[in-house]
Amino acid sequence: MTAGSTTLDKPLLFSPLARSLPATVPFVGPEALERRFGVHFKARLGANESVFGPSPKAVAAMAEAAAKSWAYGDPEQFELKAALAGHLGVKAANITVGEGIDGLFGLLLQVATSSGDRVLSSKGAYPTFAYHVAGHGALLDTVPYRDARPAIGQDIDALVETARRTRPKLLYVSNPDNPTGSWVAKDLIEQLIADVPEETIIVLDEAYSDLAPAAALPDISLVRPNLLRFRTFSKAYGMAGVRVGYAIGEADTVRQFDKVRNHFGVSRIAQAGAMAALSDSGHLSSTISRIVAARDRLSEIALEAGLVPLPSATNFVAIDCGRDGDFARALLAAILQEGVFIRMPGIAPLDRMIRVTVGTDEDLALFAAALHTSLAQLGR
Repeated sequence: MTAGSTTLDKPLLFSPLARSLPATVPFVGPEALERRFGVHFKARLGANESVFGPSPKAVAAMAEAAAKSWAYGDPEQFELKAALAGHLGVKAANITVGEGIDGLFGLLLQVATSSGDRVLSSKGAYPTFAYHVAGHGALLDTVPYRDARPAIGQDIDALVETARRTRPKLLYVSNPDNPTGSWVAKDLIEQLIADVPEETIIVLDEAYSDLAPAAALPDISLVRPNLLRFRTFSKAYGMAGVRVGYAIGEADTVRQFDKVRNHFGVSRIAQAGAMAALSDSGHLSSTISRIVAARDRLSEIALEAGLVPLPSATNFVAIDCGRDGDFARALLAAILQEGVFIRMPGIAPLDRMIRVTVGTDEDLALFAAALHTSLAQLGR
């Protein structure tokens, strides 16, 4: 400011869109909650991470790559794309790699939408997608989840009907779904792909594909110009902190990401770890078995407490608390104070649930004790 100027004269350094957005993140991390509540979490069961960890081969590969981290990683991710192509049975040209699915969502909004464009999702679906929609000035339309107690899931018919009526630039669907853990049969997904307008890009989030039944996943050979399938190393592979995700699609569709992506965003360490993880099918199989066993135990804990666990094809269980969102929020707060980190959806009707990630036997015992104590505190 020049001499004599006032704060009213202060230049506006950022765009109107940026100034209109809250300075926040889609998910409040456990570290922030520990600072806020003055507690130390004894069990970390809220972020859908895999406490069972990455393959020892991946750890060794990342350690070796760390010694060479003075050098950038391959900006074309040539070897990783080749490994993924071989693993999936597609061509490398059909794959783009990014800093987790979240990073790829941001790039997709950048290349596919302009300010004011309409985007469609389920109301209460994965918040990070909505975060990127807002950050790029697009407008989010939603349809409610289908609510038929005790089941709750995405309303595929309503999504298709709304897409045909509003012709959005993007349609977001997750299968299996976060935050419910539910899944729909692949024939319904294939019908959605066939029925959605050609000008609408279908954003098919398959983050939990490694845990899904085969009946949920369309064949990888199903390719359309307006279809992108997103997968990750964050869940079953146990590499959430490494940040590697990828999208599969028609070559020309995938090529659009190259125009805006951070070419050095996937580090040398991340690329080495992902390739090694892909090569260790034994570890992946063992981890999936442990996840399924822990998921079953979580369901037992919920039933023992008089709550209703929803069927899950993910690494978490959504638990219907049987009352309204206020009760579920009170239960969540009490469990956090007991030193166990979990989460819950924030939008009705999903907000009558808490969501608990699988963990070790010790983790689940801590959750069971915290749940029992918290329900007693709330007079349940």
